[in-house]
Amino acid sequence: MTEKSKDQVAKLAADFPTKVARPRVLSVSIRDVRTLTAAFMPFLKKGGLFVPTETDYAMGDEVFLVLKLLESEQFAVAGTVAWLTPSGAQSSRTKGIGVHFKGADGQKLNERIEELIKSVAPRRGATHTL
Repeated sequence: MTEKSKDQVAKLAADFPTKVARPRVLSVSIRDVRTLTAAFMPFLKKGGLFVPTETDYAMGDEVFLVLKLLESEQFAVAGTVAWLTPSGAQSSRTKGIGVHFKGADGQKLNERIEELIKSVAPRRGATHTL
């Protein structure tokens, strides 16, 4: 292969899109509003939820969240990792990730969570994030 050919192959390889990994699926069940309030991340633009997990993720990873809410509702939404709590975090925080909701399904879930949280007396309790 000539030097010119090698340069052409390198240029083509650089321009070729890398294989995009499929989003990992996370499944979580939240059984009460207190737990929901602790996991909810209202400071994210489209809302989000903290999900405890032992799996390592990176900021920006794409995920697909399947959420069973209060034993009666189920949601499936795409999201992006927007928060990381590593093992050994201060204050003995649970290892996990914050999932920033995406799309119309994410918007519906965010609205439903806000509705559920507003329906109970306001409480200032510990959260998994801020």
